[in-house]
Amino acid sequence: MRGTLIHLLLLLTTATGCGLLGPARVGVDSVADVPAQLENPLNVPMMDPDFVWNQVVDEVDNHFRIRSEDRLRMIEGVLIEGRMETYPRTGSTIFEPWHKDSTPGPEKLHATLQSIRRQAIVRVSPYNDTYRVEVVVLKELEDLQQPEYASVGSSVQRYDNTLSRQQRRTQLEAARLGWIPLGRDASLEQEILRNLHAKLSSMTTIQEVVPHQTIEATDDQTGY
Repeated sequence: MRGTLIHLLLLLTTATGCGLLGPARVGVDSVADVPAQLENPLNVPMMDPDFVWNQVVDEVDNHFRIRSEDRLRMIEGVLIEGRMETYPRTGSTIFEPWHKDSTPGPEKLHATLQSIRRQAIVRVSPYNDTYRVEVVVLKELEDLQQPEYASVGSSVQRYDNTLSRQQRRTQLEAARLGWIPLGRDASLEQEILRNLHAKLSSMTTIQEVVPHQTIEATDDQTGY
Protein backbone atom coordinates (compact mmCIF):
# COMPACT_ATOMS: atom_id res chain seq x y z
CA MET A 1 0.00 0.00 0.00
CA ARG A 2 2.74 2.46 0.97
CA GLY A 3 4.77 1.52 -2.10
CA THR A 4 1.81 2.27 -4.35
CA LEU A 5 1.28 5.63 -2.62
CA ILE A 6 4.94 6.58 -3.01
CA HIS A 7 4.84 5.74 -6.73
CA LEU A 8 1.69 7.87 -7.05
CA LEU A 9 3.43 10.78 -5.31
CA LEU A 10 6.43 10.51 -7.60
CA LEU A 11 4.13 10.47 -10.62
CA LEU A 12 2.29 13.58 -9.40
CA THR A 13 5.56 15.38 -8.67
CA THR A 14 6.85 14.60 -12.16
CA ALA A 15 3.63 15.73 -13.80
CA THR A 16 3.14 18.97 -11.83
CA GLY A 17 6.73 19.94 -11.16
CA CYS A 18 8.24 20.97 -7.85
CA GLY A 19 5.45 23.43 -7.10
CA LEU A 20 3.42 20.70 -5.40
CA LEU A 21 6.16 20.03 -2.87
CA GLY A 22 7.68 23.50 -2.98
CA PRO A 23 8.80 25.71 -0.14
CA ALA A 24 6.49 27.03 2.53
CA ARG A 25 4.07 29.64 1.33
CA VAL A 26 3.98 33.25 2.40
CA GLY A 27 0.69 34.69 3.63
CA VAL A 28 -1.32 36.98 1.43
CA ASP A 29 -0.86 39.84 3.89
CA SER A 30 2.91 39.49 4.05
CA VAL A 31 5.24 42.32 3.08
CA ALA A 32 8.54 42.21 1.26
CA ASP A 33 10.65 43.29 4.25
CA VAL A 34 9.57 40.45 6.56
CA PRO A 35 12.69 38.52 7.66
CA ALA A 36 13.01 34.92 6.56
CA GLN A 37 13.43 33.77 10.18
CA LEU A 38 11.55 35.54 12.94
CA GLU A 39 12.17 35.30 16.65
CA ASN A 40 9.73 33.23 18.66
CA PRO A 41 8.41 34.91 20.84
CA LEU A 42 7.94 37.79 18.42
CA ASN A 43 7.96 41.40 19.65
CA VAL A 44 5.24 43.56 18.12
CA PRO A 45 4.54 47.27 18.74
CA MET A 46 2.29 48.28 21.59
CA MET A 47 -1.21 49.11 20.33
CA ASP A 48 -4.82 48.46 21.24
CA PRO A 49 -4.91 45.05 23.01
CA ASP A 50 -8.27 44.08 21.52
CA PHE A 51 -7.00 44.76 18.01
CA VAL A 52 -3.83 42.70 18.60
CA TRP A 53 -5.79 39.80 20.06
CA ASN A 54 -8.32 39.82 17.22
CA GLN A 55 -5.50 39.64 14.69
CA VAL A 56 -4.03 36.64 16.51
CA VAL A 57 -7.41 34.90 16.60
CA ASP A 58 -7.98 35.59 12.90
CA GLU A 59 -4.60 34.12 11.94
CA VAL A 60 -4.75 31.03 14.17
CA ASP A 61 -8.30 30.32 12.99
CA ASN A 62 -6.94 29.99 9.44
CA HIS A 63 -5.01 26.90 10.54
CA PHE A 64 -6.83 25.36 13.52
CA ARG A 65 -10.12 25.31 15.39
CA ILE A 66 -9.81 27.18 18.67
CA ARG A 67 -10.69 25.23 21.81
CA SER A 68 -10.07 27.76 24.60
CA GLU A 69 -9.37 31.47 24.59
CA ASP A 70 -8.33 33.73 27.47
CA ARG A 71 -8.16 37.19 25.92
CA LEU A 72 -5.49 39.83 26.40
CA ARG A 73 -7.23 42.39 28.61
CA MET A 74 -6.78 45.26 30.99
CA ILE A 75 -7.79 44.69 34.64
CA GLU A 76 -7.52 47.60 37.08
CA GLY A 77 -4.88 49.27 34.97
CA VAL A 78 -2.81 46.09 34.58
CA LEU A 79 -2.52 44.36 31.19
CA ILE A 80 -3.07 40.62 31.65
CA GLU A 81 -1.47 38.00 29.38
CA GLY A 82 -3.68 36.26 26.82
CA ARG A 83 -3.54 32.54 26.05
CA MET A 84 -5.13 30.45 23.32
CA GLU A 85 -5.23 26.69 22.74
CA THR A 86 -6.56 24.83 19.71
CA TYR A 87 -7.99 21.40 19.11
CA PRO A 88 -5.57 18.82 17.67
CA ARG A 89 -5.97 18.61 13.92
CA THR A 90 -5.05 15.75 11.61
CA GLY A 91 -2.35 16.85 9.19
CA SER A 92 -3.55 17.64 5.69
CA THR A 93 -1.97 15.81 2.76
CA ILE A 94 -0.61 17.04 -0.57
CA PHE A 95 -4.03 16.23 -2.02
CA GLU A 96 -5.54 18.94 0.25
CA PRO A 97 -3.63 22.11 -0.67
CA TRP A 98 -6.51 24.31 0.57
CA HIS A 99 -5.85 23.27 4.20
CA LYS A 100 -3.20 25.33 6.00
CA ASP A 101 -2.24 23.16 8.98
CA SER A 102 0.61 21.50 7.04
CA THR A 103 3.09 23.74 5.25
CA PRO A 104 4.02 22.73 1.68
CA GLY A 105 7.18 20.67 1.37
CA PRO A 106 8.45 18.04 3.81
CA GLU A 107 5.65 18.64 6.34
CA LYS A 108 2.92 18.11 3.73
CA LEU A 109 4.65 14.98 2.44
CA HIS A 110 5.13 13.61 5.95
CA ALA A 111 1.42 14.08 6.72
CA THR A 112 0.61 12.23 3.48
CA LEU A 113 2.69 9.17 4.32
CA GLN A 114 2.01 9.06 8.07
CA SER A 115 -0.83 9.83 10.48
CA ILE A 116 0.18 13.22 11.87
CA ARG A 117 -1.70 15.70 14.01
CA ARG A 118 -0.83 19.19 15.26
CA GLN A 119 -2.00 21.48 18.04
CA ALA A 120 -1.19 25.15 18.60
CA ILE A 121 -0.73 27.09 21.83
CA VAL A 122 -0.37 30.88 21.55
CA ARG A 123 0.52 33.36 24.28
CA VAL A 124 0.45 37.15 24.02
CA SER A 125 2.04 38.99 26.94
CA PRO A 126 3.07 42.63 27.55
CA TYR A 127 6.82 43.20 27.61
CA ASN A 128 8.06 46.73 28.35
CA ASP A 129 6.54 48.85 25.57
CA THR A 130 5.77 45.91 23.23
CA TYR A 131 3.81 42.68 23.07
CA ARG A 132 5.50 39.28 22.96
CA VAL A 133 3.66 36.76 20.79
CA GLU A 134 4.76 33.15 21.35
CA VAL A 135 3.48 30.47 18.96
CA VAL A 136 4.02 26.80 19.81
CA VAL A 137 2.83 24.13 17.34
CA LEU A 138 3.13 20.61 18.73
CA LYS A 139 3.39 17.71 16.31
CA GLU A 140 2.49 14.07 17.07
CA LEU A 141 2.64 10.75 15.24
CA GLU A 142 -0.16 8.21 15.63
CA ASP A 143 0.97 5.00 17.35
CA LEU A 144 -0.82 2.00 15.85
CA GLN A 145 -0.58 -1.64 16.79
CA GLN A 146 0.10 -2.46 13.13
CA PRO A 147 -0.23 -0.70 9.76
CA GLU A 148 -3.84 0.27 9.23
CA TYR A 149 -5.90 -2.20 7.16
CA ALA A 150 -2.99 -4.68 7.16
CA SER A 151 -4.15 -8.31 7.14
CA VAL A 152 -0.84 -10.03 7.88
CA GLY A 153 -0.53 -11.01 11.53
CA SER A 154 -3.86 -9.51 12.52
CA SER A 155 -4.73 -12.52 14.71
CA VAL A 156 -1.39 -12.53 16.56
CA GLN A 157 -1.51 -10.94 20.00
CA ARG A 158 1.26 -8.56 21.11
CA TYR A 159 2.85 -8.76 24.55
CA ASP A 160 5.16 -5.74 24.42
CA ASN A 161 2.57 -3.25 25.65
CA THR A 162 -0.38 -3.00 27.99
CA LEU A 163 -3.60 -4.82 27.21
CA SER A 164 -5.42 -3.43 24.16
CA ARG A 165 -9.14 -4.15 23.96
CA GLN A 166 -10.31 -5.64 20.68
CA GLN A 167 -14.04 -5.08 21.10
CA ARG A 168 -16.19 -3.62 18.30
CA ARG A 169 -13.40 -3.46 15.75
CA THR A 170 -13.17 -5.03 12.35
CA GLN A 171 -10.41 -7.50 11.70
CA LEU A 172 -8.46 -5.15 9.42
CA GLU A 173 -8.71 -2.09 11.68
CA ALA A 174 -5.56 -1.31 13.64
CA ALA A 175 -5.75 -0.60 17.37
CA ARG A 176 -4.70 2.92 18.29
CA LEU A 177 -2.17 2.91 21.12
CA GLY A 178 -1.80 6.68 21.43
CA TRP A 179 0.25 9.52 19.98
CA ILE A 180 4.03 9.86 19.90
CA PRO A 181 5.37 13.43 20.41
CA LEU A 182 7.56 14.62 17.54
CA GLY A 183 8.46 18.02 18.96
CA ARG A 184 7.48 21.34 17.41
CA ASP A 185 6.60 22.24 13.83
CA ALA A 186 8.90 25.25 13.32
CA SER A 187 7.78 25.84 9.72
CA LEU A 188 4.15 26.39 10.69
CA GLU A 189 5.17 28.52 13.66
CA GLN A 190 7.18 30.75 11.35
CA GLU A 191 4.33 31.05 8.87
CA ILE A 192 1.90 32.18 11.57
CA LEU A 193 4.45 34.65 12.93
CA ARG A 194 5.20 36.04 9.45
CA ASN A 195 1.53 36.69 8.78
CA LEU A 196 1.05 38.33 12.18
CA HIS A 197 4.17 40.44 11.67
CA ALA A 198 2.85 41.61 8.29
CA LYS A 199 -0.61 42.50 9.62
CA LEU A 200 0.56 44.33 12.73
CA SER A 201 3.47 46.07 10.99
CA SER A 202 1.19 47.36 8.25
CA MET A 203 -1.17 48.79 10.87
CA THR A 204 1.75 50.50 12.62
CA THR A 205 2.85 52.01 9.30
CA ILE A 206 -0.65 53.35 8.64
CA GLN A 207 -0.74 54.95 12.08
CA GLU A 208 2.61 56.63 11.44
CA VAL A 209 1.65 57.91 7.99
CA VAL A 210 -1.81 59.11 9.04
CA PRO A 211 -1.45 60.29 12.65
CA HIS A 212 -4.46 61.01 14.74
CA GLN A 213 -5.52 64.62 14.24
CA THR A 214 -7.82 66.53 16.53
CA ILE A 215 -10.12 69.07 14.96
CA GLU A 216 -10.42 72.21 17.02
CA ALA A 217 -13.86 73.73 16.96
CA THR A 218 -13.95 77.34 15.91
CA ASP A 219 -16.52 79.96 16.76
CA ASP A 220 -18.03 79.67 13.26
CA GLN A 221 -18.37 75.86 13.60
CA THR A 222 -19.99 75.92 17.02
CA GLY A 223 -22.15 78.93 16.34
CA TYR A 224 -21.09 80.72 19.54
